[in-house]
Parts: sequence; C-alpha cells; structure tokens
Amino acid sequence: MTSVVTAGGISVTIRGAVVDDGETVLERLVSDGVPGSLTSRNSKLWGPDAAPLAARRLGWLDLPETSRSLRDRLAGPAGAARDAGLDRIVLAASGGTAPAAEAMCRTAGAELIVLDTTDPHEVAGVLAGDLARTLVVVVGGSVEAESLRRVFGHAFREAGLSGADLARRFVVVAEEGSGLARAAREAGHHLVPAEPDVDDRFGALGARGLVPAALAGVEVDALLDEASRFAGVFRQPYDNPALALGAALSSSALVGHDKLVIVDHGSGLDGFAGWAEQLVAGALGKGGRGLLPVVVENADAPGFEPADDLRRVILGSRPDEPGPGREAGVNVAGPLGAQFPLWEYAVAVAARVIGVHPFDEPDARTSREGTAALLRAEKGTAPAVVRRSPELVEGAVEVHAPRDALRGARTLAGVLETILADVPDGGYLAVLAYLDRSGDAAASGLRPLLATRGGKLRRHPAPVTFGWGPRYLHTTGQYHKGGPPNGAFLLITGAVTTDVPVPGRHYSLGELQLAQAFGDLRALRSLGRPAVRLHLRDRAEGLAQLAAALG
Repeated sequence: MTSVVTAGGISVTIRGAVVDDGETVLERLVSDGVPGSLTSRNSKLWGPDAAPLAARRLGWLDLPETSRSLRDRLAGPAGAARDAGLDRIVLAASGGTAPAAEAMCRTAGAELIVLDTTDPHEVAGVLAGDLARTLVVVVGGSVEAESLRRVFGHAFREAGLSGADLARRFVVVAEEGSGLARAAREAGHHLVPAEPDVDDRFGALGARGLVPAALAGVEVDALLDEASRFAGVFRQPYDNPALALGAALSSSALVGHDKLVIVDHGSGLDGFAGWAEQLVAGALGKGGRGLLPVVVENADAPGFEPADDLRRVILGSRPDEPGPGREAGVNVAGPLGAQFPLWEYAVAVAARVIGVHPFDEPDARTSREGTAALLRAEKGTAPAVVRRSPELVEGAVEVHAPRDALRGARTLAGVLETILADVPDGGYLAVLAYLDRSGDAAASGLRPLLATRGGKLRRHPAPVTFGWGPRYLHTTGQYHKGGPPNGAFLLITGAVTTDVPVPGRHYSLGELQLAQAFGDLRALRSLGRPAVRLHLRDRAEGLAQLAAALG
C-alpha cells in the first residue's frame, strides 16, 4: 500500500504498514482541528503545562515572511565585510543553529566554517588560517559561543587589530536584553536581534540560521520563497505533507517503531539529515518517550536494514530493494527551504500525539550543570576524574569504566564487544566523540564498524548512532537523558597537544571540553545508563587501533 501527499513543492510518500497506522492518527488530528489550531498559534495544543512556554516559541510559523527583512538589516555589515575583503566566514554557535547554517551552505556550495566545538585542535586549525580575511558570526550565549568569541577577539588583537577594525570583525545574533547583546553593543559589534519567540531548535529560517548563511553567500531569499510556497498548505487538513509526515512519525512511535533511521539518497540536501536529527531527538525525546534518529551514511550502510523497532525515512528517491517486507517507510523529497518548515510542523504535530512538550529540554541542563560544577571545583585544572587509573590500557587507548563493567575483558576488542552486549534489548548504542571534526574525521567511521560488529554478536543488533561532542549535547543529548532509558554510551576523548586559553576565564578550551565530557558522563551514569569512556593518548593511533579492533 502506498500513499503520496504532494503540495507546495514537497512530496511525502508513505509505504506499507505506515499507511494504515498513520491514517488512524491523521484522522484524529483532523477531527481535533490541529492544522488550524497550530497555524493560529494555539499554545494549548501540547497541554496546559506546556502552554506558557509554547506561547513564546511559535514564531517559527511566520519566519518564511518575517525573515525577509534580514536582507536589509544585513546590507550594512555585508557591504562592510566585502569592502574589507572579509570573505572567510566563521560561525561560533551551538544547538540547531550550527547544523541549519551548515546545511544551507553545503547545499548551496557556499563556504562556511562551523565551530560548535570546544576542541582546541579544531579551533587552533581555524585560528591558523587567514585571519586577515576572517569575519566571525557569534550566535547565542552558550559556553561554546562565548568562549570562541573571546578566543577570536584575542587572536584579532594579537594580529594588531583594535577599535573599529576589531569591532567590525564580529556580527552577533542575540535576543535583545541578553548578556551577549549588551556585550556586543559595548564592543561596537554589529548586532542582529534574534527573534524572541523562536528557539534555535525550530529557528532554522530565523536570524540565527540565516545570518551566517547569508554572509557566506547563500541566496536566503530563494530559501524563503521555497518556504513560503510550502507554508501555504499548513492549514489544510488534507493534501498537507507536513501533517501526513507528523502522523507517520508519531504513529511509528506509538506502535513501537521508535528508531527513525534517516538516510540521504540523492536529495541534494547536503547536511540536512544532521539538522533533522537534532530536531527530532531534542523535541521528542523526553518523559521516557520519543523517536531516536539514527543517521546512516548511505542506503548500503549497516543499520539501514529493516527491523522490528525501526522506521526508515529516505531523503530523496527510494533505493531499489528487492524482496518482500522492505517497503514500509517514508520518502521525503523537495527543496531545502521547504524542508525546514515541513519537519518543524511535522515534529510539533508528532509531539502532541506522543504526549511531550516540543519546546523544552528538561534533561539537557543536567550536563551543563555538571560541566559548570567541574569547572568551578577545579579552578583551571583538568577535572580530577581524569587522573584516575584506567581499567585497561592497550597501545594508545585507555579504557575508563565503572568497576566490574567490563566483566573481565582484557583486550580492546573484548571491551568493545562487552559494550555492544550491554545495550539493552530494544535499545541503542551512542558513540560520542569529543574530538576534532576535521583532524579526527576518522572517528565517524566507528559507527558503521560497531553496527557491523553488533550484527554479528547479537541476534537483534542494536542501532548505533554517532555524535561529535559537545555538539550532541545540544542536539541528541536531550534524548539520551530524557528519552526511553535503553541507551548505552561510548564516550571518546583525546589527548590535547595544542591547547587554547580562553581569555578572561580560568580554563582553556581543552579543560572546558574535558569538563563537558565528564559532566555528561556523570549525568548518564547517574541515570543508570551503561557508559564507558575511551581516552586516546594519541588520537590518530588510537582511532586506527579502534578500527582494527572492530575488524
């Protein structure tokens, strides 16, 4: 059975059992008047407890039109940057902003350097580039963005910049009245006010996502045109791809298909899956419920095979798959500008059906609080826990785990098999790498290797996800701690050979990164989640060892 819903440039194709499950939910959404209520900004759609915050977080529905004023507001800094030869754009941000701007630029072929990290190796590599051509866009007041603002300010001063020359090297996007907005005005930076009724998870088409993309050369008006054409279908009870997708997602969760395997197959939307991942995980993963997004490399990658607890979503065209029982799933096709509001609407609808509040993140703060406590306690030194003796050392890899967690494993291969075996039935393994996305890119290859090994060890292999730290703290981190309690976690940290001080703070980037890793590790273990940390004494050698241990 197949259902195709097409409107506003978007096509959502639903196949197999998802059609019947989704139709039941869809009829309920229509009878409840959800399409009209959502577009009318009814903040009570997610229950009375959610209403106060929801009332302040529904501005994303209007962004396809309200964001059109950004072009005029950016004319000044964009012109000044061109006149000064500042064509190397660096984004310092966190949360949904980073993957949104990254997807826009990668899809358009525009160059944007995205730093939503505290890894000193990655930051040092960007600092070593051509600072004479560099403009830094700072979005939000997270510890990552604030630390990077200080680091780049110091680097520019060291390069001889001061006064107005220094001030124009920063464009800041922040809500009026925030500490970052005040600091930007005091420093003379160009300030672009962020929408007060939009958060960065749902704000891809707001100032947070569009400003860095526009400065990097993306034609944002074209994105907004695509979004506007699609937003015209939001009120429709039928022939509404966003409502159909929301029904398909939520019905999957209700019937036990709570892992959403996402693959790009010729969509042309480079990097979009990463943005969808943060939206689905962060908005739906709470209260012990939710959908776990599992982004896989391609349609042939391990983990894409059908399974009882998986639902497959394909961005682009459906790959040819012979054999029975492989039809169930969802295909989504359409332009990037329309994809953002499609998924925001669908996830907001799914949250209502599942019974969660899409705009809060009650569990993400535990890691932030743990990080802050470690930094306060240590006063500029690495967290004390790092000085504990490892349970096992093999070559360049240290294994740190609670006593008896390794169950006698004395080799790295044995440790990895133990971790895979400890994934609860119906659960998942999350690989979380606090490393350099560029210099340590090989770390992402551990996901398919672990998925393949798990498929050999377990009758029902568990899905394996991969996230860069600290990016995942603001994306999938909410699901890790607030979603179903069936995850196991493998954190990877690495030796720091070139650290970067954070001016005006008592810690360096390396110390902050380590505190973030330990803050989240402690939060996970406090919830009873199985969590093992691997520390790479030499990053390249350690990653090669891990790959070899996994065959």
